[in-house]
Amino acid sequence: MRSRTTPDTPRTGRPRSAEADEAILEATRAALVELGWSKLTMGDVATRAGVAKTTLYRRWANKNELVVDAVAVLFDQLELPDLGSLQADIEHVVLQFAGLLERPETKTALMAVVAESTRDAPLRERIRASIVDRQKRLVLDGRRRAQERGELPSEREPLTADAIDDLIFDVVAGAVVHRALVSAEPVDAQWVARLSALLVGGLGAVAALG
Repeated sequence: MRSRTTPDTPRTGRPRSAEADEAILEATRAALVELGWSKLTMGDVATRAGVAKTTLYRRWANKNELVVDAVAVLFDQLELPDLGSLQADIEHVVLQFAGLLERPETKTALMAVVAESTRDAPLRERIRASIVDRQKRLVLDGRRRAQERGELPSEREPLTADAIDDLIFDVVAGAVVHRALVSAEPVDAQWVARLSALLVGGLGAVAALG
């Protein structure tokens, strides 16, 4: 009879190396830029990272999972410092996001996995869990600060707050990705100021900017 592993049971085998993970993810991003999605292979990444191919497959089941994680750690670099107002906070994080999308490795990886996810439901779920859900922390932090400053009212119903957070994230991420990667237009300070004014004050605030 198999024994069940409990939280107190120590794991067997070699512990996972953070240094190896970092090398693998960096090698993945470099290979994407040089080779593109279609030519990228797990074997090529293993060679670049200086690890055995079996090491790679112990961590990631396939190329899709690996590429999502390689780009997810880049989005984890986004920060939302308290700049004193909701509009300033939004402008700061949007400019950070736009700068991240300008990087060749981010652009290549993101567009590749999004395209693949249109016919791969598990990949869509991984993108949602590893990138979208993790980055919603920025919206949560921004809303909480704005409520503490009195810029936004507090929602009485948690479900209403969650729906608003989802909408804000979709509007910001969708607008920036479309502008940067689809329309190929600059996400400059002027455009970001208009976007943040629209989010905070509505169309009237944007018209006032001129």
